[in-house]
Amino acid sequence: MATTLATPALPDAARDGADLAQFGYEPVLHRKLGRYASFAAGFSFVSILTTIFQFFGFGYSFGGAAFFWTWPLVFAGQFLVALNFAELAARYPISGCIYQWSRRLAGGLVGWFAGWMMVIAQVVTAAAAAIALQVVLPTIWSGFQIIGSDTALTSRDGAMNAVLLGSVLLVVTTTINVIGIDLMARINSIGVTIEIVGVLAIIGLFFAGSERGPAVVLQTDQAAPGPFWAAFLISGLMAAYVMVGFDSAGELSEETKNPRRVAPRTILLALSVSALGGGLMLLGALMAAPSLTDGELASGGLAYVIMAKLDSPAGSVLLGCVAVAVVVCTLAIQTAGSRLMFSMARDGKLPFAKALSTVHPRFGTPVWPAVVIGALGIGLLVLNLGNPAIFATLASVCIVSLYLAYLLVTVPLLVRRIKGLPAPDDATLFTLGRWGVPVNALAVVWGIAMVINLAWPRPEVYTPAGGSWWQLWAGPLSVGVILAVGAVVYRVVVTKSEAVEPAVAPAPA
Repeated sequence: MATTLATPALPDAARDGADLAQFGYEPVLHRKLGRYASFAAGFSFVSILTTIFQFFGFGYSFGGAAFFWTWPLVFAGQFLVALNFAELAARYPISGCIYQWSRRLAGGLVGWFAGWMMVIAQVVTAAAAAIALQVVLPTIWSGFQIIGSDTALTSRDGAMNAVLLGSVLLVVTTTINVIGIDLMARINSIGVTIEIVGVLAIIGLFFAGSERGPAVVLQTDQAAPGPFWAAFLISGLMAAYVMVGFDSAGELSEETKNPRRVAPRTILLALSVSALGGGLMLLGALMAAPSLTDGELASGGLAYVIMAKLDSPAGSVLLGCVAVAVVVCTLAIQTAGSRLMFSMARDGKLPFAKALSTVHPRFGTPVWPAVVIGALGIGLLVLNLGNPAIFATLASVCIVSLYLAYLLVTVPLLVRRIKGLPAPDDATLFTLGRWGVPVNALAVVWGIAMVINLAWPRPEVYTPAGGSWWQLWAGPLSVGVILAVGAVVYRVVVTKSEAVEPAVAPAPA
């Protein structure tokens, strides 16, 4: 392309398109996302209302009130990862960021497996997020409990109803993703605004109706029997599941205006705002709960506290905000996953690459990736129909896969830093500078520790009501299956691809 970034007269859209062309890609996606829409993509993927409502009872049932401390601990670790991702987002503003970053740092094989594991994680995460409607809708109106009468997600009736509600939601989000980024961004931005208002209202409700002081977070007497450290590690699953997906702003780089500067900021902002809001919500719930020992907080979670403090139409409105958060969370996950699938297919790295890399001329969206993710998500839910442990099993698979994909970025980046990572040509871009190696090294240690903790087979997590050995070992087994299937796909598809791997060195900034 004759036009370059050095031409000052270029309008923003042309400049961003020329920037993308330096990486060898033609701009085909519609670049319509501004700062708030980019932030909303990351914030809605994290979605503290969705995931904290799902996992609060789980965390409390193991760690008691002191499980609160898993929240700042996980935030600190994930912020180290986010700092590295922000630097890479400034260097490589390309869709499918986890795949693109990894392969440009470590080559095609490592990059492909990073993308493969992330795609699988996003499919499973979309399914896991969609079933969160079961935590909210039946509480708002009993008519949403279409199957059976027990609304608990860990019951057979609740699990089956969750699959039904989740499947309907995935059909809706798939339709929105097919229609276009404009519609998705509008719905997502409105939904995130409602979610933020809902978070603030819930925090205000909890603190105004507090039953005890903030020292409640020092109590360990409600923890599960046995050593507290063991219960604490298990309860950390909640925070670990919530604080992921902040890299979504990078996934949508080719649809974001001025992504080199916008994406790094929104990656860090999405995680930080989520951590602050979520931490206050956790603290407020522990302070406002009518009782810490009657078992209701572990079984009913945040919905129990809200309805206990505001058993009125206003309480239902707040729960409605949570339902909106579930919808936009599922939407954002599916959008990010479809862009990753599109990016890999564009390089000829997936089966049916031509169809998966085709962008609809009118909608400007990769239609088939959205459809595939929606269909696979529904299929995954149907496979688990009637399984009361569906939630813990899905969470295990998606969390472990996602953290491993993150490691396939942070480890190669650390190696490159030690060998000497060139500074970007543009000094105004985000960079860790001399702090790069220590921050990166800590991020790698953190990621390894989290993978071990999350994949560890624990009966109280994966088979709480009894089950097969394969459910108990769902985390490690899923990783093994994903890698084995990935090896076959790589052998059959990727080795036959004529795509040439790009140079590892960063492109001009």
